[in-house]
Parts: sequence; C-alpha cells; structure tokens
Amino acid sequence: MIFFSISLACTQQYNKSMVKKEIKYQQDSLQMNGYLVYDESIKDKRPAILVVHEWWGQNEYPRKRAEMLAELGYVAFAVDMYGDGKVAGHPKDAGAFSSSVMRDFKNSKERFLKAMEILKEFEFVDNSKIGAIGYCFGGGVVLNMARLNIGLSGVASFHGSLGKVVDYTGPTSTKILVCNGADDRMVGGDAIMRFKEEMDSIKADYEFVNYPNSLHGFTNPEATLNGEKFGIGLAYNRDSDLQSWDKMQSFFKTVFK
Repeated sequence: MIFFSISLACTQQYNKSMVKKEIKYQQDSLQMNGYLVYDESIKDKRPAILVVHEWWGQNEYPRKRAEMLAELGYVAFAVDMYGDGKVAGHPKDAGAFSSSVMRDFKNSKERFLKAMEILKEFEFVDNSKIGAIGYCFGGGVVLNMARLNIGLSGVASFHGSLGKVVDYTGPTSTKILVCNGADDRMVGGDAIMRFKEEMDSIKADYEFVNYPNSLHGFTNPEATLNGEKFGIGLAYNRDSDLQSWDKMQSFFKTVFK
C-alpha cells in the first residue's frame, strides 16, 4: 500500500461532480506534487491518463489539460517530473530542469512509475487501461516510456521531443500518437526520419501527424507570448490545437476499447 496525503481543491469550475485533488507523495527524498481530476458522478471504473508537463514544469497548463481529460470521462493525473513543484519562468531554467531529467532517465522512469502506481491505487481507475500524454519535454518523456514498454496502453505526444534516451530495442505494445508542428524548428526533418525508422524497427503501432503552419508549442495559448518574450520559435495555433485534441480523443477511444 502507498501512503500519500491529499488535499481537496475547489470542485465547482466546470460542474458540481468534478473533483480536483492535490496529491503529495515521496519519491526517494523528493516530494512530488501531482494533480488528480475525475468526475465522481461516474460510478464505474474507467481509463486513466497521466499528463506530463512542458519544460516549464507543472504549471497551470498541464493541470488545465488534466481537467479537460476528466471532462471527457477519464481519470486524469498531472505528473510532477521535476519534484517539489518546481516551475521555470525562463528558458534557461526550463532547459536545465528538463535536461537533468533526460540525462538521468533511469531515475526519471522511477518518478513516472511512482505516479502511475499511485494512480492505480484509486478504486475508480481501470488498471488495465492506463495512458499518458505529454507536451514538449513531456512528449519526449511519454514517448520514451512507450519505448520502455512499461504497461501503458497508449501515449500521445504534442510538439514533443522525438529523441531516444533509453536503451531499448523493442518491440513495444504501447500504441503511439505523435502530433507535431510541421514548422517546428526544434524538431527537424532528420529527427522525424530517425524517429519513424526507429518506430518501424521496434514494430511500434504508431501514427505521426504533421500540422501545417504550426511551430513548437502550438497547443499552448501562452506559446506566442513566450516566443516573443524570449525570442524563441514558439507560437500557438488554434486550428492545430483543436484538431490535435480531436485526434487524441479518437486515438484513446480506439486504444481503450
């Protein structure tokens, strides 16, 4: 049995049956801050989806996505991959945080597995149907978890990094959806080609979708402001945001059949 503390947040923003909880737990000596959202009016066990944040950390954006997933009927858990609720306000700090996670992916895997284990402790979660989504840095995390074949039914990456940071040669049973910006300068054509070759080599069931006129961060409404503020290639694209979210919904409906 896993012991962790829960504090109940306000549940009135979307509908009266939507529950939002702060989940604090330990991974080694580090405190991790998760965010759980679910609709308590649904009585049956249901699929659950972990949400992994951008390189900025677990700010309001991944929490908003967790709430959106809960509105679709899933149990959603926004994961803190940095620990202590660390959030970056500048790309220099964000890059340092995300690089440290990717460099020590053995430990990062344990952080993810701990979050997954805690999620499975809830009686309303169908443990046979666990998925994950990730944005930017988080997209890279969930893709590498799919490579490791840790028991996820499916993962969806939004403008995520594609590089392999784990020693795994497949095959993998995790289904994979990649939603990429066609004009994303942070994900070049060579990276896409290598990714597809790798997915084919490990016999992955995957789909790669390129959204036109879309830069890095195209799903995040704050991306354009951050791109202008820091002089980096970030921009929001509403059409691509909506289309990729619809694509993700169809993907998980198929995955969780």
